[in-house]
Amino acid sequence: MAPDSLLVTWLPGLGLALALACLWAALRAGKRKRLVDDLPTSKTTGVFIGLVELKGTAEAEMPLTSYLAATACVAYDWSIQEHWSRTVIETYTDSQGRPQTRTRTESSWTTIAQGNQCLPFYLKDDCGVIRIEPEGARLEPQTVMDQTCGRADPLYYGKGPGGAVANSDHRRRFHETAIPLHAALYVMGQARERPDVVAPEIAQDRNAPLFLISTRSEAAVSAEFRWSFLGWTALGLVLAVAGWFARDLARGADPQVRWPHYGLAGAGYLGAAALGWVWMVFNSLIDLRQRVRQAWAQVDVQLQRRHDLIPELVQMVKGLRDYERTLQTEVAELRSQLAATPPGEPGPDYRACTKMLVAIAERYPELKTQESFANLRKNLVDTEQRIALARAYFNDIATFYNTRLEIVPDRWIAALGALRVQALMAANDFERAPVPVALAG
Repeated sequence: MAPDSLLVTWLPGLGLALALACLWAALRAGKRKRLVDDLPTSKTTGVFIGLVELKGTAEAEMPLTSYLAATACVAYDWSIQEHWSRTVIETYTDSQGRPQTRTRTESSWTTIAQGNQCLPFYLKDDCGVIRIEPEGARLEPQTVMDQTCGRADPLYYGKGPGGAVANSDHRRRFHETAIPLHAALYVMGQARERPDVVAPEIAQDRNAPLFLISTRSEAAVSAEFRWSFLGWTALGLVLAVAGWFARDLARGADPQVRWPHYGLAGAGYLGAAALGWVWMVFNSLIDLRQRVRQAWAQVDVQLQRRHDLIPELVQMVKGLRDYERTLQTEVAELRSQLAATPPGEPGPDYRACTKMLVAIAERYPELKTQESFANLRKNLVDTEQRIALARAYFNDIATFYNTRLEIVPDRWIAALGALRVQALMAANDFERAPVPVALAG
């Protein structure tokens, strides 16, 4: 079989392979759109461990100054390009076999300098701040400079190098993007506990599905993924049919006669796309359920941590001269709170211990002077702040999960996995202390 005919024979298979690649890209974009739409926007004071979505402004204690535009910012990326052009003389043979010459002009832009810089910063909303580590994130900054000038402009040599590229036209383009200080941001990323204070931070995590820092709105980010999903799906449909169409055209067959054949190829692709969509929606619901379970596990971990500290408190109060029954009762109640159960399940609930701890300290002034008691109290209060963070995150993610189970068409897909609504946590009196940060004005 001739190579050309072999290629023609494989055109439908090539079209199918490209169509499936487009379908994969479409489902990837669709998954990210659902991720953006699925996560509730958390306040900075309600962030704990896990994937979160935040909105606020970019703030820094010591902001950067961008190289070209001198803009106060937390990240910037700049480049300088120089334009060149040249005339090329070509020799060729015409249709009569005679040598001929012709001239053509080539021109392009060459990057002659570039750079970037970013620093950890804070995202600020109406409730507080949270630290952002942008390393490894997908950054979507603003354009702060896009200017083209000649050698007479002070910018030409003021920011650009002194030399010139070959065949230079002596025109340079200065382009810079940045995340300006106080700019409104949309952030999605993995939250983890900071090592220095009892507070979360957003940083890169290889297991996180998306780490995005964007100067665009959530609606704009979601719209981009939606159009990407629709565009890749449509392109895959075209390719699935185009392979068969190109083969028939190459073989001289009449495409008009083959329309039912093309319809079958298109229907097969759309069927695969529908199955892929069901798979994507079901997996996103399972992913949401797993985040709810992870959120409860974080609450359980912090309760265990607090429970482990209570025996130290018991030893403290045992050494007091005025040992009362009420004190024994309060300490015993604190110890029993390890047995808290997930919301919606039968079992004991839990409550904050700060008020009881303060009452113990006030009833027994001798405790206030003991360094060990002060350290224990600090650890208990820090733990309670962690519980408050975990509870807020659990309620946020559970609320959105419950909403997904009620709306169409998700509720139909949820029925396949017998997914059920998650009860919320109702424990009271847990508060998170603010993290003091001195931000630049």
